[in-house]
Amino acid sequence: MIAPSRSFLALLLAAVAPGLVPAPVTGQETTAQSATPAPPAKPGDTQIGLIYRPQPAPASYDAEAVPEDEGVAGGRMAIRDNNTTGRFTGQTYALDEIALTTQQGVDAAVASAKDLAGRGIKYLVLALPAAEVLAVADALKAQGVTVFNTAAPDDSLRGAECRANVFHVIPSRAMQTDALAQFFTLMRWRKMFLIVGPNDADRLYADAFRNSAKKFSLKLNAEKPWTFGPLARARGDTPTRSEAMVFTRGVDYDFAIVADEANDWGDYVPFRTVDPRPVAGTQGLIATTWHPTLETWGAAQAQNRFRRMAGRLMRPLDYQVWAAIRTVGEAATQKKTADPVVLVPYFSDPTFGLPAYKGVSLSYRPWDHQLRQPIVVAQAKAMVTVAPEQGFIHQRTPLDTLGVDLPETACKLR
Repeated sequence: MIAPSRSFLALLLAAVAPGLVPAPVTGQETTAQSATPAPPAKPGDTQIGLIYRPQPAPASYDAEAVPEDEGVAGGRMAIRDNNTTGRFTGQTYALDEIALTTQQGVDAAVASAKDLAGRGIKYLVLALPAAEVLAVADALKAQGVTVFNTAAPDDSLRGAECRANVFHVIPSRAMQTDALAQFFTLMRWRKMFLIVGPNDADRLYADAFRNSAKKFSLKLNAEKPWTFGPLARARGDTPTRSEAMVFTRGVDYDFAIVADEANDWGDYVPFRTVDPRPVAGTQGLIATTWHPTLETWGAAQAQNRFRRMAGRLMRPLDYQVWAAIRTVGEAATQKKTADPVVLVPYFSDPTFGLPAYKGVSLSYRPWDHQLRQPIVVAQAKAMVTVAPEQGFIHQRTPLDTLGVDLPETACKLR
C-alpha cells in the first residue's frame, strides 16, 4: 500500500478545516497581496458584498495607526478559505467591495447596499457604525438580504433596535465589559474607578461597564468625567499634565476603567495616576475578538497566513469580517447549498457551528443574532486570559455568561 503524500494530506486537511495548515512559502509570494482587489465574480459564484470605510493614510509617526485595508483584508482571506473548501463541494465565492469615504454617511451606505442587492447579492457584510447598519437593514428588509454587522458594538442593536435580517459578529459592549468583569472577579479586584470620556460612545461603554459591575458584584468606588482633552493624541507633555495626575488623587480603587472609544486620551492614563494602579477598558487591558499574541487553537496558522497575504498583522476588524464571510461558507458547506432560504435560518440553529480559532465552535444566539464567542483579554504585547473564565457556568453554554442573556433581552426579532 502506498502512503499518501504530505501534500495530499495537507490539501485534505485544508478542505476540512481551512486555516489549520499554513500555505507553503515559495519565495515568490508578495507581502501585500491584500492591496489587490478581489477578482471579479464569475457565473455561478456565491457573491458576498462588503461595504467599509477605509481609514486615511496615517501620519509618519503613528506606528499604531489603523491600516487602510483594515477589515477588507480579512474579507479577502475568508473568500480564499471559502473557495479552498468549495473546490471539494463544487461551490465558489466572490467578494464585491464598496469603499465609502469619510464624508459619505447614511445615504451613501444605503445607496451602496441597494446597488449590491440589485446585482443579486443576498449576503452583505458591513464594517460601518450602528446608524448605518440600521438604515441598510431597514432598506433591504423586503429584498431577502442578510446583513452581517462587524463593526458596531452598540447594545441597542441587540436590544430594542434589533432586526431579524441582521447578524452580529462583533461582540456587544456588554460582552466586552463582562469579559473584563469576569477577570476582575476571578482576581478578586473589586474596587473600580470609572473615567468617562465626552463622546456618546464613551457614555455607552460606561453604561455597559456599570451593568457588568452590578452583574458580577464589583464596586464602583468613584466615577469622574475626563475633561483634559485628547492628551494621548498630543504625544507630549502639556500644561494640563499635573491637573490630570491630581485628578486621580484621593480615590480608593484596584483598577481604573477608561471609557475612550475614540482613543483620544485613554492611553495617557497608565503610569500617570497618583497611586500605582493598572488601567483597563478601552485602553490598557482590553477585551477583544483577536490579538497578535493569540496562537493557540490553530490561531498561529491563521496569523501566519494573514501576514503572508496582507503584509501586516491581523486586527480585530479583519477577524470579524473574516468570521462573517466564513459563516456563509461554513453553512453552505454543511447544507450543500448557498440558498438564503436554507442558510439564514440555519445560522441561528443550535446545530450550526463555526470553527474560528477560539477552541470551541461559535454559534449565533437565536434571540438577538449575536455571535457567541470567547473574548480575548489582553494587554498591548501579551494575551492575559480568555473569557468566559473557568467557574462561570450557564445552563446552555458558558459563552452565554457574556452579554445579555435571553431572560433579560429587549430584542423582539421581526
